[in-house]
Amino acid sequence: MLKLRPVSLREANEFVAIHHRHHKPLRIHKISIGCEAEGKLVGVAICARPAAHRLDDGYTLDVARLCTDGTRNACSMLYSAAWRAARAMGYTRIITYTLASESGSSLRSAGWECVGECGCLEWVGARERQRNMLGFKRDDLPPREKKNRYEKSLRTAQAEVS
Repeated sequence: MLKLRPVSLREANEFVAIHHRHHKPLRIHKISIGCEAEGKLVGVAICARPAAHRLDDGYTLDVARLCTDGTRNACSMLYSAAWRAARAMGYTRIITYTLASESGSSLRSAGWECVGECGCLEWVGARERQRNMLGFKRDDLPPREKKNRYEKSLRTAQAEVS
């Protein structure tokens, strides 16, 4: 049986370092949530401010990392818990991104809506491109692939009730 529990950023990052397919741990966060089965941590969600400045309105939270060991239903449970925690803290919208090659089924089963494709193949600005041309490569960039943005907001949550 799955159960939620609080986790520190350090504990969540240790889990991400071991289990995440293409991202490294984060340096900062707002909240981290753990999911356990039979006393063992099987997944984490790390929520932070949105990386996209135009979405950083003070009322939007970003699930910047969600990672499980493959335990069934852990992803959906963590996405749902992240939304409940965000709402309890006064946030009105929560977002996350998936690679275009990922199905997003856990998000949809947790009531999130895909609002479309966003970004380009690389999410780096002019300064980062310049550093790359000089040979300074970051090794924590996501794969070169389009992303889909999913979100849940008070608007979408009210539509579910109707």
